[in-house]
Amino acid sequence: MPRYLVAIHHPDDYDPAVSEDEAMHRAIDALNDEMVAAGIRLFVGGLHRAQTAKSLRADADGNVSVSDGPYLKTSEHVGGFWVLEADGMEDALAWGRKAAIACRAPVEVRAFH
Repeated sequence: MPRYLVAIHHPDDYDPAVSEDEAMHRAIDALNDEMVAAGIRLFVGGLHRAQTAKSLRADADGNVSVSDGPYLKTSEHVGGFWVLEADGMEDALAWGRKAAIACRAPVEVRAFH
């Protein structure tokens, strides 16, 4: 069965203490329970703020430098994600729609190779 990433995107200044309330947490918990009951959820994870990331880059000599912050310099980053086994993209998109509603945030759905 194909696997899909369902990624939640947050703006750089996203603060869970301000943006998330008990109703949102209940909606996400209910979605997680529904995914488990459907047997499609393989993994779920929330991420710390993008500013806490470390980025690594190898040069031509094989030296690896480490810098503070996310690799991509954008105004939004992945805040959390699910890895699902779904029947196909349409099924994965149906779960992505539920994730967008529960998380009150943009969602990206992408298939794994």
